[in-house]
Amino acid sequence: MPEKETPTRKAAAARTVKDKWRSKIWYRVQAPGLFQHALLGETPANEPEQLAGRTLETTLEEVSGGADLAKAHVKLRFQITQVGADQVAQTQFIGHELTSDYVRRLARRKRSKIDLSVEVTTRDAVKMVLKPVAVGEQRLQTRLRAELRHRIEEILVEEAAQRSAVELVREVLGGELTKLLAHGVKPLYPLKKIEIRRSDVLGQIAEELPSSEAAEVGAPSDSDAMPTAADAPAPSA
Repeated sequence: MPEKETPTRKAAAARTVKDKWRSKIWYRVQAPGLFQHALLGETPANEPEQLAGRTLETTLEEVSGGADLAKAHVKLRFQITQVGADQVAQTQFIGHELTSDYVRRLARRKRSKIDLSVEVTTRDAVKMVLKPVAVGEQRLQTRLRAELRHRIEEILVEEAAQRSAVELVREVLGGELTKLLAHGVKPLYPLKKIEIRRSDVLGQIAEELPSSEAAEVGAPSDSDAMPTAADAPAPSA
């Protein structure tokens, strides 16, 4: 029979777990300049080297400090790239995704849903994968669905090529890109709803590169930053 664990052994094991957590250092995690270096939270590690590559997820509402309550369904993903001497972990934006509940509500019964995955390249040579979802008010014929798919892909590739990665991310999260898509496919069919349900950044955005490299590709100005709580209009009296 296996030896029964005694209270003394349980206490020793508990102390070991506590000691492991006590030895960890908590590092603050900061968003990249695109999100005005907003604080994303804290994460523990024994050594700063252990943080490299760790990913974090939060919502656009939280990053904006609650300035945009309508964006609680937009999840942002960040990856830690390095830790400074001040024990602040720097990150890069690696993509976004809409919550599954939000996407599920888009496509109700008797509606057609069109899912795509389109790889695009921005003006500053950053590759991204954009995954739009389009919803028709009624069931669509196969031929029309194919034409809509082709047109949506065509618009995404063209629009991405005219924008920097920072500009494209800003328009994806802000909804401007989906407005362009809706307008572009309207001659074929007026879609009920179209959203970019997910994006994946395959490279590193210019404003997140070291300053010497960023200067070569053209670092964005402050106007390219996403709004935060500090930018929100003051409430009227």
